[in-house]
Formats: sequence, structure tokens, C-alpha cells
Amino acid sequence: MIMNKAKSSLQIKEAKSSLQIKEAKSSLQIKEVFNMKENYLTVKELPTSERPYEKCEQYGASALSDAELLAVIIRTGTKQQRVIDLAVNILNYSTAYPGLKGLNYLTMKELTRINGVGRVKAIELLCLTEITKRMAKEIHRDNLKLITPQSVADYYMQDMRHLTREQVTLVMLDSKNKVIKDMIISEGTVNTSIMPTREVFVHALKYEAVNIILLHNHPSGDPTPSAEDIRVTKRLIEAGNLIGITLMDHIIIGDNRYISLKEQGLL
Repeated sequence: MIMNKAKSSLQIKEAKSSLQIKEAKSSLQIKEVFNMKENYLTVKELPTSERPYEKCEQYGASALSDAELLAVIIRTGTKQQRVIDLAVNILNYSTAYPGLKGLNYLTMKELTRINGVGRVKAIELLCLTEITKRMAKEIHRDNLKLITPQSVADYYMQDMRHLTREQVTLVMLDSKNKVIKDMIISEGTVNTSIMPTREVFVHALKYEAVNIILLHNHPSGDPTPSAEDIRVTKRLIEAGNLIGITLMDHIIIGDNRYISLKEQGLL
């Protein structure tokens, strides 16, 4: 009898202990879920008046601010800041180029230095800037066959205007001035490009180009040709005349500006 009571008492204690453990685990899981929710503030958790999804749906995407548009892309903030505040911090990170323009200059390493931006968000932002460049390029693709300095500059503008080093692009055309191929043939320094005359014509001959166009950028944003730009252009014209390939234009890309040496009467 005494033995049975002892066993019963022990079973009750074990049951209570098991229940307490389950309750503790349950409490811990609830805390973990709560903490996870605290760690990331999503767009849906913003006040209704501040939710860019609803605002876009009602008024259109054009009604959203730059920060709101970016908040839609990155989706979550952190425990310390709302997603809209993180978007503002990203836009203001570059002191040289604040705002949306600055996104074009930020590298993966720089993006991940921003509090709240990890590997995934950094990749999303890099892909976003690349999409905008390609969209801008696609708009002008059909006009490229016209081979006006404006159409060529428009087509390559987004690819080249934000580069931090000088880059030379060669565009090769057939006898009807249709683009055969374009390629980057050299990269220089912040204020110096390397214009390899031999490489220009090696590629032109390889792809049987009849005409060529050269573009290079000025990282300063000012497309005014230097004395060296003019000298190299004249040398390319002379070399092209010897082998029957015409340099149609040499276009210098600045920040949303360009100068055509052909339009300047230098070809």
C-alpha cells in the first residue's frame, strides 16, 4: 500500500515536471517567434497611410517617393528601423551622389556596410540598378540603326555615364550601317583611357566591319574632348583609311551628356 502511494506520488511529480518542460519549451518558442517578428519590420507592419503597396495601388507607382519605391524592393527593415527608414539610409549613404543616382556607384562591399543590408539585399539592389540600365538601353535599341550621334549616345549612356574609370567601347557596322558587334576593348584610369589603335582594327577586320564608331567615357561627367582625345581620333582616321575602314564617329560620354567629334567637325 505504502509502495503504491510512493509510486503514484513519483508519477505525479514526473507528470508535473514533464508539463513544466513542455510549457517552458512552448514559452521559449513563443518568445523566439516574437523576437523574429521584432527583428524585421515589414512593409505590411507600417501604418496604412505609409504603406507603399496600398499607395501604389490607389494612386499609381508615380505617386511613391524614391524611398517608398525602394522599400517595396527591399521589403523588410530591422529591429531598430522601419523598412522605409532603411530605404532612406540607403539612398543617403553616398555623400558624393545622394539619392537614386548613388545606387549606380555602390558596390557589393559598400552596400553591406549599411546597417540592415546583408548579402541578399545587396544583391537585390545591384540587380535593380542593372535592370534599370538594360531597360534604358532597350528603349534606344531600335534607333541605334539610324547611326546618329544622339541615338548612339542614348543607347550607351546608362552603361557608361556612371563608370568610375575611362572605358573604350568599339561598335562595328556593316556596309548598311547595321551593328555587327560591340565590345569593350580597353579600360583606363580615372582620367586616362588607353585607345589601342591596333586592337581597334584587329577586331574590325575579324568581324569584317566596314565602318566603326568609338565611344569612351569621362568619369568627371564632362564630355569635353581633351587634346589627347582629338590626337588619337585623327590617328585612327588615318589608320582606317589605309585599310578601308571608316571611323564614323568618336563619341565621348559624360553624365547624361555627350560630345560627338563628328558633330564638332573634328572627323
